Order: sequence, then C-alpha cells, then structure tokens
Amino acid sequence: MPYIEEDSSQEFQDKLKYLKLLSNNYPTIADACTEIINLQAILNLPKGTEHFLSDIHGEYEPFIHVLNNASGVIKRKVDDIFKNILSQKERKSLATLIYYPEQKIELELKGQQNIEDWYKITLYRLIDMCRYASSKYTRSKVRKALPVDFAYIIEELLHEQPDRLDKEKYYEEIVKTIIRVGRAKEFIVALSKLIQRLVIDRLHIIGDIFDRGQVLISLWIRL
Repeated sequence: MPYIEEDSSQEFQDKLKYLKLLSNNYPTIADACTEIINLQAILNLPKGTEHFLSDIHGEYEPFIHVLNNASGVIKRKVDDIFKNILSQKERKSLATLIYYPEQKIELELKGQQNIEDWYKITLYRLIDMCRYASSKYTRSKVRKALPVDFAYIIEELLHEQPDRLDKEKYYEEIVKTIIRVGRAKEFIVALSKLIQRLVIDRLHIIGDIFDRGQVLISLWIRL
C-alpha cells in the first residue's frame, strides 16, 4: 500500500473541519451534489421583495394595516393580474379581501344574494393571486409557508394547469367540493393570509420593537 503523506497545513486542517461539519447534513456525494444544484438554481430565481418598516412607536392599527397590504405590494399585484379583467372597484374589493379576509367575508355574507357563486369566483381569483405571488420561490419554500389544514389542497391548486383539458374537471371539482363541504370561508382566509406571507420575502424592522405590546405579538404570530 503506497504511503500518502498527510497534509498537516493549517489551511488543510481548516477545510477538513468544515467538511466534517458538512458531512453531518450531507453524508454522501449524491447528497452534497443535490444541495449544490439546488442552491445554485436558487441563486438564479428572481429576488424576493423585502419590506422595511421603521418608527413604529406602538401604533398598532396602522402597523397592522401596513403589514396586511405590504405597503401597497398586494394592490400592485392585483392590478398586474386583473387590470384587463376586473374594474377598479372589483380590484379594490379583492385587495381588501386579502388584507382583511374575515371582516370582508362577513360583509359579503350579508350583501350577496348568491354566496356560493361569490365563493367560487373569489376562490379562482385568490388561487391566481397565490400562483403569481409564489412564482419566484421554490416549491419547497412555498410548501413551508402553506397553512397546515389546507396544505395538500393548496399545493395541488398552485401547481395545476386548469387550461389543460385532461385536468380541467379535476381542478373544478376541488373548488366545488371546498364550497359543498362548507369550508369555503376558511379556505378563503387561508389563501388570503398565504398571499400576505408570499408577497414579502423578508421583513426588516428598523428600530426598537421590544416595548411595543401588540405590535410585537403580531410580529411573533407572523413568523
């Protein structure tokens, strides 16, 4: 057996230390290569939107409104998708639903003559919004953001292609069944809050927040 002189240089020892640490998460060459491919691909995704907030000063309601509408990002995305389809009033109504889903649904329940039709139309629009908002992320990242109760269904809808004839009925039946089993309200709330999370990749709070009461609690819930 040939003798291989061991490299005792500091540089080699440093590299060996990090390689041993990496081997805990990536024990095989295949595991390491898969992660390299994944990370290299992620570097070429569009940059996520970053949200900077400062001077909170304990103003709870204005703070929550800014969080919910992502400083206007959600409204812009609604306009991007529906500007040639919906009127300005309809786009504004959809944006408000995403900001405050529970309150908006209660208003619609009182005013809509055919709530099932409203549920169906709204679900399709919110699914389109979710697709648009999630398009810059990997499936893995989106999956981690999905609400537990509806994770499987939302994932199916996000990655479905409703214009394909062989899957059109499948797609429609999911939406119809959500309404039929009485879960449309909860599903709309889940989709709206998912959109709120997806439109902002990173939230930066500049300044002190640790004495801000409800503001800090709201941030903790969103993380």
